[in-house]
Amino acid sequence: MMKDIENIPALMAEIGTKARTAAAELAFAPSDAKEKALLTAAETVWTRRADIIAANEEDMAFGREKGLSPAMMDRLMLDERRIQGIVDGLRAVAAQPDPVGKVMAEWDMPSGLHIRRVRTPLGVVGVIYESRPNVTADAGALCLKSGNAVILRGGSESFHSSSVIHACLVEGLKAAGLPEHAIQLIPTRDRAAVSELLTMTGTVDVIVPRGGKGLVDLVQREARVPVFAHLEGIVHIYIDAEADPAKALDVVMNAKTRRAGICGAAECLLLHRDIVETVGQGVIRALLDAGVRVHADTALQKIEGTIPAMEDDWGREYLDMDIAAKVVNTVDDAIAHIRRYGSGHTDCILTEDDAAADRFFQRLDSAILMRNASTQFADGGEFGMGAEIGIATGKLHARGPVGAEQLTSFKYLVDGDGTVRT
Repeated sequence: MMKDIENIPALMAEIGTKARTAAAELAFAPSDAKEKALLTAAETVWTRRADIIAANEEDMAFGREKGLSPAMMDRLMLDERRIQGIVDGLRAVAAQPDPVGKVMAEWDMPSGLHIRRVRTPLGVVGVIYESRPNVTADAGALCLKSGNAVILRGGSESFHSSSVIHACLVEGLKAAGLPEHAIQLIPTRDRAAVSELLTMTGTVDVIVPRGGKGLVDLVQREARVPVFAHLEGIVHIYIDAEADPAKALDVVMNAKTRRAGICGAAECLLLHRDIVETVGQGVIRALLDAGVRVHADTALQKIEGTIPAMEDDWGREYLDMDIAAKVVNTVDDAIAHIRRYGSGHTDCILTEDDAAADRFFQRLDSAILMRNASTQFADGGEFGMGAEIGIATGKLHARGPVGAEQLTSFKYLVDGDGTVRT
């Protein structure tokens, strides 16, 4: 539970030291012990689902007091179906192959050396996230699977839900005989704890921020620990001249309206000029009918119900029932728009033209590029990773969905036989 803590630096130093000690033990923890911890945690989450829902009700009340948008409240809300999703995620991560010790490559040298490059844990991971309490389980599970200790700093809105979920993870650690401090949740909403975490170079190896632009900017500005950047999801969908009308309607509606508050939700719709009067009209009217506010460029404002787009609508992450819409002349114009306003997260082309799709894939460098598929699939679970700790948009180390394997580094193991260098 939340504590009223006066000495935040001392608290964080203690948490860091415990995490570093736990990480040293986790680095060689048996695969079956990690699997048992995760399966026990899954069982405990389901057993305690009523406690989690009660705690979530406290968080929802807090969110309403803060005036969170409906989409953000949706991110925060837990019910039995979503708790079942948490359970399924824990079990999926448990079933994943253990990446630690996996041989990535091996070869022999003329000198007589046999060299192996093998996966090894990063050490201690700090995860800072907003709103979504399921991240507590996802991040804890993935870090454990990859042999890392983790320090979790959830959003103030999800504090009570995250605390109960964290307790379930600790029960799993205990049952498997693993160090309880392998998964720690910072027990305060005080923002000073975040500032401390970002500078704990002696005990924390990497920070993963998962949240909006403000959070990521803060982390990148203040962190002295290396960061896996998870930038905002300014997700574009381009409807090409050769798009299939039925696919275009289904994909756009799912990408925008399934859950508007997640980072894979579509935020900007680009329409080839040749389909504006046909497919484009149908898609935009369907969005309007579903309650989406369409911020349209001049060419699309003739569609009744749209509102004029302002300059700041391009490159904006709404995380709500809003979408920007613009007409472009060619696939290259769509690519140029995405290069200017995108965040390198996820972008999609809807087309039956292989050449247009190839051009889109070759000339854009987003972490995830899709064709004829909803951008809401931008998720580690949907990529077969069991869960994800975030979508990394940087280009160093991890990129795209960060699962257990992406939370490892590597080391070289070199065998000789009395071998000396001449």
